[in-house]
Amino acid sequence: MQRNLQKWHGAGNDFVIDLSTDARAVWNARSAKAVCDRESGIGADGLLLGNVDDGLLSMTLFNADGSLAEMSGNGIRCLVAAHQRARRDDAAVVLVQTLAGVREVTMSGEGDARRGSVSMGAVTLGDVLEGSLGVATVGNPHVVVLDREDWSPTECETLAMNWSKQVGGANVEFVTPVDASTIAIRVIERGVGWTLACGTGSCASAVVAREAGLVGDEVTVRNPGGDLLVQLRGYEATLEGPVVFVGDRVWTIE
Repeated sequence: MQRNLQKWHGAGNDFVIDLSTDARAVWNARSAKAVCDRESGIGADGLLLGNVDDGLLSMTLFNADGSLAEMSGNGIRCLVAAHQRARRDDAAVVLVQTLAGVREVTMSGEGDARRGSVSMGAVTLGDVLEGSLGVATVGNPHVVVLDREDWSPTECETLAMNWSKQVGGANVEFVTPVDASTIAIRVIERGVGWTLACGTGSCASAVVAREAGLVGDEVTVRNPGGDLLVQLRGYEATLEGPVVFVGDRVWTIE
């Protein structure tokens, strides 16, 4: 079965996107994993399925390993940009139904490079794990840790696996404070592995870092693939960042 897909990325966090009305019926964990494979597939951090039901754009997200994810701050902006490109509709505000609830996405620009912000909802803090800076949920779970220069990627992977298991599976963000309004992170994403950017992880890291007195309510989060801006009102987070069109892709589901 042949599928016409778009590929977009947000600060390097990349997704293949199927906007067909039958997308949810034809994709499953196995086929999602195949299309996301970077050696034998198109290659992506995730597969996004979008469809409009009763005027509301819905989002289903498969991670690269075929597991379902509740939310993605970069993914949701990519989905809206792909939706606008397909429909030639540059509406400034789009509501999206996700597994974490309805989210409002505001887009600016047109063409292959746009910028979007999304209301991410409340960031909920959990019990601090030993060795971590904090635990937070942004529709999906996160463990936030102060990074160390002497930790190799392999050591980080081992540590992340341990922390993640303690909360039943989570993204793990390794945070380095830069200044009073900036942090840098590197992320091991649940179901993906190392990723160039994580929107929900940026929000979780910003809130946990603020709780620790490292930053204030407006935080630039330096992801390996680019900067994302997190604005906090209490524990409500808004995420802003770029989205870039990579290209149209054709994929056959076997």
